[in-house]
Amino acid sequence: MKFDIDRSIEVLTVTPLTLRALLTNLSEAWTHQTQEPKSEIQNEKWSPYDVIGHLIHGEETDWIPRARIILAQGADRTFVPFDRFAQFENSKGKSLTQMLDEFARLRSENLDTLRSWNLTDQRLDLGGIHPALGPVTLRQLLATWVVHDLNHIRQTVTIMAKQYKIEVGVWKEYLSILQ
Repeated sequence: MKFDIDRSIEVLTVTPLTLRALLTNLSEAWTHQTQEPKSEIQNEKWSPYDVIGHLIHGEETDWIPRARIILAQGADRTFVPFDRFAQFENSKGKSLTQMLDEFARLRSENLDTLRSWNLTDQRLDLGGIHPALGPVTLRQLLATWVVHDLNHIRQTVTIMAKQYKIEVGVWKEYLSILQ
């Protein structure tokens, strides 16, 4: 599918609703359980709770702030590096319900901002500089925002499914989410 701002906003709009529907009223055994480390190098373990914290941090410091840098077309279009682990400190003392509310509020505000820009193809082709990846366009940034959401929805359900990895017994071979 070719990038389409309206189609992108569809996914970005439902992500907070999807995660709220998935996680509300579940015990901490489901929402705070972590996954196995992704690699020995990163040694990161995230729970669904941590994913929500990460998404909040992205709403505050990543997507719209980086889009603003691109749209300003100033002399320095290099993005501020994103701290992929800020949620571990920023989420302390917050309930999952508080975080889901905060994510929904921030996302709504960011989508209002995005819609207000009335982006044209010309503006979507404007560029910025990712500190690690180099030149990127606004179109690529916004497409990545959508896929980032979908990636973390997948991550959340995978973490949850793996809680029953052993309990499913022989059916494990039919459940690709457990592979």
